[in-house]
Amino acid sequence: MATLTIRNVPADVEMAIRKRAAERGVSMEQEAREALARGATATSARRKPSIEQMTALGVKPARPFDQKKISDEMWNVGLR
Repeated sequence: MATLTIRNVPADVEMAIRKRAAERGVSMEQEAREALARGATATSARRKPSIEQMTALGVKPARPFDQKKISDEMWNVGLR
């Protein structure tokens, strides 16, 4: 196993790791180790999607939808 020292971690990132570690009942070190592992494996997964993921992109919706209505709702959210 390698030892890794990470300097200049932003305070908000440290607090997020500390909070998640406390919620899960593990050390900050364990939480950081698992976050690094998830990030490393997620990066390679993002580069090469599975055939199932690619096929799902082309699936026709189960029921019709009103694209204009959805677009109008999205624009109206920012106006509130």
